[in-house]
Amino acid sequence: MRGALGLVAAHEAAGVQPERVGGKGSQLGYLLRYGLPVPDFFVVPAEWSRQRLSGIPASLRESLSSELERRRWRDIPLAVRSSAVGEDAAGASFAGIYRSCLNVMGLDALCAAMAEVWASLDAPAAATYRERMGIECEPVMAVVVMPLLAAEASGIAFTCDPLSGRDDRMVVHAHWGLGETLVGGQAAGDEYVFAEDSTDTWRLVEWRSGSKATMAVPALAGGTQRVAVSPERATTAVFDAARAEALAGLLRDAAVAFDFVRPFYDLEWVWDGSRFWLIQARPVTRRPHHTYEALRGQPTIWTRGNTCEVMPEPLQAMDWNFSRRGCNDLLEQGWRLMEYPLLSGVQRAGLFDGRLYLEASVLQWEAWDAIGLLPERFNALMGGHQPVIETPPISWRSRLARMARTLRYLRNAPGMGRRGDAEVERAHAIARELQAASLPEDATAITALLHRLIKPAREFAGMFFLQGSGGGSLSLLLDTLERAFPGESAAIGSALLAGGEASVTAEQGYALLTLARLAKAATTPERPLDDPAFATAFADFMARYGHRGHYETYLRSPRWHEQPEQLLEQLPALGEVDAAAMRARQKAAAQAAWGRIRRELPFWYRFLLRAQVKAANRDSNRREAARSALIALLAAGRRLWLLIGERLVRDGTLHRPDDIFHFLPAEVFRYADGSLPQNGLRARLAARKTLFAVWQATEVREWFVLAPSGAGVAAMVAANGPPTETVLGQIFAGVATGTGVGRGRVRRLTHPSEGMALQPGEILVAPSTDPGWTPLFLKAGGLVVETGGYLSHGAIVAREFALPAVVNLPGILGVLKDGDTVEVDGIKGTVRLL
Repeated sequence: MRGALGLVAAHEAAGVQPERVGGKGSQLGYLLRYGLPVPDFFVVPAEWSRQRLSGIPASLRESLSSELERRRWRDIPLAVRSSAVGEDAAGASFAGIYRSCLNVMGLDALCAAMAEVWASLDAPAAATYRERMGIECEPVMAVVVMPLLAAEASGIAFTCDPLSGRDDRMVVHAHWGLGETLVGGQAAGDEYVFAEDSTDTWRLVEWRSGSKATMAVPALAGGTQRVAVSPERATTAVFDAARAEALAGLLRDAAVAFDFVRPFYDLEWVWDGSRFWLIQARPVTRRPHHTYEALRGQPTIWTRGNTCEVMPEPLQAMDWNFSRRGCNDLLEQGWRLMEYPLLSGVQRAGLFDGRLYLEASVLQWEAWDAIGLLPERFNALMGGHQPVIETPPISWRSRLARMARTLRYLRNAPGMGRRGDAEVERAHAIARELQAASLPEDATAITALLHRLIKPAREFAGMFFLQGSGGGSLSLLLDTLERAFPGESAAIGSALLAGGEASVTAEQGYALLTLARLAKAATTPERPLDDPAFATAFADFMARYGHRGHYETYLRSPRWHEQPEQLLEQLPALGEVDAAAMRARQKAAAQAAWGRIRRELPFWYRFLLRAQVKAANRDSNRREAARSALIALLAAGRRLWLLIGERLVRDGTLHRPDDIFHFLPAEVFRYADGSLPQNGLRARLAARKTLFAVWQATEVREWFVLAPSGAGVAAMVAANGPPTETVLGQIFAGVATGTGVGRGRVRRLTHPSEGMALQPGEILVAPSTDPGWTPLFLKAGGLVVETGGYLSHGAIVAREFALPAVVNLPGILGVLKDGDTVEVDGIKGTVRLL
């Protein structure tokens, strides 16, 4: 038979409509396509179930007979499983609702089992479940037929914690024999809990022995029977740690193959004594949202207010792998230092439409609960126009606790800062070592080399402290200024920090100006590398800063040492920049701010402010230094991954070396050790490229709010478009982050590679900025950025260069036009169209 009624082979199941093969058949098909171990099977299409009240049609019986004969399955035990349309879906699992039959032998028994499975469509429990889930379409069911595996052990697994919702835990239940006793709830079996370590490997952290008095085994007459488990087996673990962790690795791989963003799946597995098999996969339904108790019942706020500065475009799988945990590593260190009771396992980063978001509700709560920072103030530091959470009244106990935490932070921060400084140096040393390392031939040696890179990127707590908690002293400075100069703290703080000790990013800018002067003075300025003095200076610059680049947080982004023309083409314009005038502007801004402080504040206030300015300048510089070190590690990682990508191109797996960034590191490791076949890797790549293209074409939201979930199903209740509400006539209000007032013509750029269009003195209007934009800051007359806050990269560098700057103006690129004349007020935080 052909068409919709023909039997569907396993290799075809992922390529046909789910309405034909049902939920289970479709998921098994994708498991097979993605290179996971699945027993061979075929699917009886769902259309046949419409004839269930009339029995098995003769034409279907004939097809089944031929299929059993062709496969030589007539005399072997089979598993006959339900695969209803809509079953095993994200919103409705139908777990335990429909019938499956095991140990089915022969054509007659197969037909009887199919009739029994179909009949479960009409069972009262199924009807009630469909009604409760609001499913109104006609119930139809495909049937999956596969050999019954000789199960020494089997079980079910959740690639997250199904009770708490934690995504840094994996829970596996295991029992001897067939999985019926576990699935049916007759036995608890052993429970294994796994956690992800710093090398992205899932390690066993907890084991609980469960009831294993009886187990299910095939019965001689068909079906299954319960038999007693030997006393020795009943009291011992089903698996040792090594085998359990091998299973965990397989389960995680299956989950990320389906969805590397939300890899939360309920899987059934079998151990046949020599290898693991997967026999079912379905998304975890109604996963609870893991958050602080005080936030339960409040909407969940997700924002790109900070992350879109460094990662404005969609992330590939490897970028998400780094960001998913890296955001937590960055944001937790300061709270740990003051011994604030962080909620274990809370996830602050999320990927929506391919873009990186942070859960602002969690971040606002931690800042409020730990030190009393108002959510509104936190938003100003972070950037974005997202709403704020509700906070409870402050009790005297809370005030004392916050004071104690602040004192602990002040006591512990210097030591952690010194540790961070040392780790920054170590990170650069490791990066230099790996930039020069050749790629080994042996897969195990390659894995070890990459772990040499991954571990520091996960474990350098001091460096993460500098990167993620550098805003503490700046926040204290702003608080002090706000009390003295209400409403002017941002502008005065920017002026006080202008021209202080330069950060590594500012030093990079000054070094570029030196290169530009050398290029201008070269014998042949159009070919400065022919000049020995310039060539030596340029090589020194690359040795120090060559790991930087445009949107350097993406692994896919080339670095300056790969594309030096990105810098060379900027030098003629930078050669016209008046560095002395810029330094005079910095000095004048700082002097004016200190002059006002001397006039309007008591003398003792000056000592406090000088200490706070020094600390804020130091910590901002440390933040930039830590970022530079982290980027150096990423640049070394990019090189190694591209070398691996080149090998995969040579063996015919990839078309381009940079396709490697569509995979998670663990997937590449599994391919290297033979656990993941080539066709499985290719299938994942094709699916992710398609998804990435969809993400690139998706309209981006700055923030959105999800309704309280409770049981895990959240609905969007608010989202933003371009914030026209910030427009007041011809004045646009944002966050003041630079100093002074600048006027000039608008030059809109969407990427730093377009920088040749920017003329000296023009007002640079950009969607976001990272260190790749720094050369343009040197020749701009002012800066206007759609994203960012007071702690953003653009804000820090604008303050150092005393550049009039306003950030956090989403939609401004669509309002201003090239050639418009605007006034950028870095004091009031406004942009005025003249």
